[in-house]
Amino acid sequence: MSTTASIQGRPAIPVIDEACCTPLLREPITASQAADLSHKLKALADPTRLRLVSMVAAHEGGEACVCELTEPLGLTQPTISHHLKILVDAGIFTRDKRGVWAYYALVPSAMDALSAVLSTTR
Repeated sequence: MSTTASIQGRPAIPVIDEACCTPLLREPITASQAADLSHKLKALADPTRLRLVSMVAAHEGGEACVCELTEPLGLTQPTISHHLKILVDAGIFTRDKRGVWAYYALVPSAMDALSAVLSTTR
């Protein structure tokens, strides 16, 4: 039986229940689902953004301030903020403004949905 995964108001991506052994997608994805998946994959298809996802997910408490990410990446704050905005827009990160700083956290369901869509085993 199929279920869906929806992230921040974007169209749901069809996935198959964990217990099922059939192929992941029961039917071809729609144009809307393909556009949504493409948007997320494009957001991740950058070495800096992949590092940001890893760094934020591994950070204590599962969230990080942009001020904590600039030095390890060797990039300026505006550059890091640009990459973080792309990840937020794709539904991969959430953003929480606290005073003058913004804190970012991974949306676990976004990564789980991508993992399920890309998996060939179930």
